[in-house]
Amino acid sequence: MVRRPSPRARAAQWLLLALVVAAVWYLGSQAGSNIARRHTTFGFGFLADNTNFDIPFRLIPWSVGDTYARALLVCVLNTLLVSAMSIVAATLLGLLVGVMRLSANWLIRNIALGFIELVRNTPQLVQIIFWYVAVLQTLPGPRQSIRLPAGALLNIRGIYLPSVEPAAAADVLWPLALILVLAVPFAWRITWRGLPLGAKSLLLGVLALAPFALGADHIDYPALRGFNIAGGIQVVPELLALWAGLTIYASAFIAEIVRAAILSVHKGQREAALSLGLKPRQVLSKIILPQALRVMVPPMTSQYLNIIKSSSLGAAVAYPELFQIFAGTVLQQTAREIEAMFLLMAIFLSINLATSAMMNWYNRRVALVGR
Repeated sequence: MVRRPSPRARAAQWLLLALVVAAVWYLGSQAGSNIARRHTTFGFGFLADNTNFDIPFRLIPWSVGDTYARALLVCVLNTLLVSAMSIVAATLLGLLVGVMRLSANWLIRNIALGFIELVRNTPQLVQIIFWYVAVLQTLPGPRQSIRLPAGALLNIRGIYLPSVEPAAAADVLWPLALILVLAVPFAWRITWRGLPLGAKSLLLGVLALAPFALGADHIDYPALRGFNIAGGIQVVPELLALWAGLTIYASAFIAEIVRAAILSVHKGQREAALSLGLKPRQVLSKIILPQALRVMVPPMTSQYLNIIKSSSLGAAVAYPELFQIFAGTVLQQTAREIEAMFLLMAIFLSINLATSAMMNWYNRRVALVGR
């Protein structure tokens, strides 16, 4: 039986709605008065104007003189890049630390505890600046670059990774590779569970390398030429510092989420699995974690949203993300404070709502269905 609200409750709801509308109207009228007093108008036409600044790191082509709209696109892609990198890395690191937190080994358990307490009780901004100033800025110059596996180089200017150069026929072959990448998972749904681990690993490797095998001409390795590194892909230190800061900070909270979720699984599940002859690793991966995942997903969603919002801290290390460019350079050049803040809020809101919708969909997939 659905209980209907009383007349008093309905009146209170209408009163609250009226107060909210009045507050919004008051703020809007004040903003309109301020705009009129400055002899300006509200609008986003400035996005079609040309800029006169450079964006040092971008995923798409950019040159001084492009429009503010393209600058907005560049910044959105930079924000999405560091957010996605941090979400993936924080999830993996948090899972590892959370499992270590429950280890029977005293040393491993307390190392994880010390990591969590250190990271959770220091400001995130301080950690990002620490990685940028105390770690990355103390690396050697290009001539003394640290050689990493797979031909990568590390120096004060960031990490230089090998890049795959497309072949002449890549324009034709890449669509075929994309179709292969999209079609194979659907074919696997029938036989994936029955395949042995070795066959799964082989198929995953073939799937990952297929686009490069079809469209790659050669691999361009970074090398010292003159006073700088040429070739490959440069990952700037600003991105590395922000990525490390976001990842490590969020992983400490994710580790506690993982620990609590694992403890929520009844110990009888572990005992029953061990009695069947399963190894501890198999118990964790096949019995405990699948059940704990149902408890993990909702709080993990909040951590993912925090990572996306905290990407605005990249302004502290001059990483060209949304806040650093539009709340700084663009706002100073155009004097469009309201429009710039509105764009920032709208874009972050859209990204977070899309992330929440995706995580809620996944949560419904793994949740237990009551009958």
